[in-house]
Amino acid sequence: MDCRVFYHDKCFDGACSAALFTKFHRECAGTATGFEYRGLVHRAGSLFDESWWLTSGENAIVDFKYSASERLTWWFDHHQSAFASAEDEAHFRVGQVNADGTPGPLAMRQFFDPSYTSCAGWIAHIASTEFGMSLSGLRELLYWADIVDGAKYESAKAAVEMEAAAMKLTLVIESADVSRQMIPLLTAMPLDEVLAQPFVQQELGPLMERHRQMLALIGQRAVCERGVIAFDITDEPTEGYNKFIPYYLHPEGTYNVGLSRSSFRNKVSVGTNPWTTKSAVDLANIAAICERYGGGGHARVGAISFPVESEVDARKAAAEIVAELRAL
Repeated sequence: MDCRVFYHDKCFDGACSAALFTKFHRECAGTATGFEYRGLVHRAGSLFDESWWLTSGENAIVDFKYSASERLTWWFDHHQSAFASAEDEAHFRVGQVNADGTPGPLAMRQFFDPSYTSCAGWIAHIASTEFGMSLSGLRELLYWADIVDGAKYESAKAAVEMEAAAMKLTLVIESADVSRQMIPLLTAMPLDEVLAQPFVQQELGPLMERHRQMLALIGQRAVCERGVIAFDITDEPTEGYNKFIPYYLHPEGTYNVGLSRSSFRNKVSVGTNPWTTKSAVDLANIAAICERYGGGGHARVGAISFPVESEVDARKAAAEIVAELRAL
């Protein structure tokens, strides 16, 4: 019996979560003969297709929204916007606790806690405390999963100039289609050895050049007014960019609203400057703002996806969010 692992694609924590889950499943469940990986991305419309699930075998989702499909076996997530609807959340809750208060049928298969910085860290916690898995050898991976997904870099300079191996791997994962090759390696070797793999190095050089080009482009477009950085690069399609560039260019900004276009969506990215001196109680809840437009994320960072043909709607949403944040 195989296990199909669906994970947040184009995301360092998503790849780390898939790797952690695989290790956990092998050592603690042991019911799968093999693992297959499929990346998921946030897009307009339905996020799941029933034809994707294994008809016989196990299906897992990590670091991505919940699915109410009866074929879902395992689920780990830490996003505030983990449920696409109230019905999905109700379905999850029913599986957690029986009517008499005892643990439900899915209480040891599906796990959710939005207080965790990274989903990889959440999986590691459950694997070690509930199933007894050793975390030996995983310290580096878990450390960087928290740093990257929690935007806990010491400075915008460290985040944008990307000297650490984990930062270069993040660039490759976010921009190239190599995460499925990388996942089995992330728990098997140090990150600098993963970075040294030929298939990673083949992608890294051109991506670093593209990163420098995006730094220059956003530098030309980004404007900071009343604490909000805003820019539109939809005329230069990209599959992604370093989300800390705006704060590197405008450290005085508290929020950032970027409008971009890729091969499959128009994306409104909304974030809070990780290095702002403002008190957390005075900051806007970004996930709540994005949810109003069908998106989601965390309290400090989120995004909204629109179909490629809905650029007008995406631009309208971005303008409204910029105005809302500038009015705070």
